[in-house]
Amino acid sequence: MKNRGNNLIGADYELLASFRHALRQFLHFSEEASRATGVPPHQHQAMLAIAGTTGRESITVGELAEHLQIKHQSAVGLANRMESKGWVKKRHSPSDKRQVFISLTTMGRRVLEDLSAAHKAEISRISPTLKKILNNLDNNNNS
Repeated sequence: MKNRGNNLIGADYELLASFRHALRQFLHFSEEASRATGVPPHQHQAMLAIAGTTGRESITVGELAEHLQIKHQSAVGLANRMESKGWVKKRHSPSDKRQVFISLTTMGRRVLEDLSAAHKAEISRISPTLKKILNNLDNNNNS
């Protein structure tokens, strides 16, 4: 299975399709797990982005939009919906009132912890398959 420059062969497409399929399966799991706990998938992703920001307890609405690859106004609406459920709190920057910071509440952190535990278990379950696909893709690129 040799990749000659940009000349892809059937095995290359099979690996890429397998990788894409594995990603879609995980995303499907994630969306279903979120919905099963009453959390819309985008809100789960937003809580994860907030908690996953290194060294900080909050992120700006603009940073949230960037993390989720959505428009700023969509991130504003998302933050408002999560705030109405008690999962996040918003505060204006003291130096720039146009800038809004979002942080998880205790309730939001609990919701995220439950979902994250399920996601970590699913990642452990699928990691051998993903590693195999990634190794094959890597070996293919180095051939």
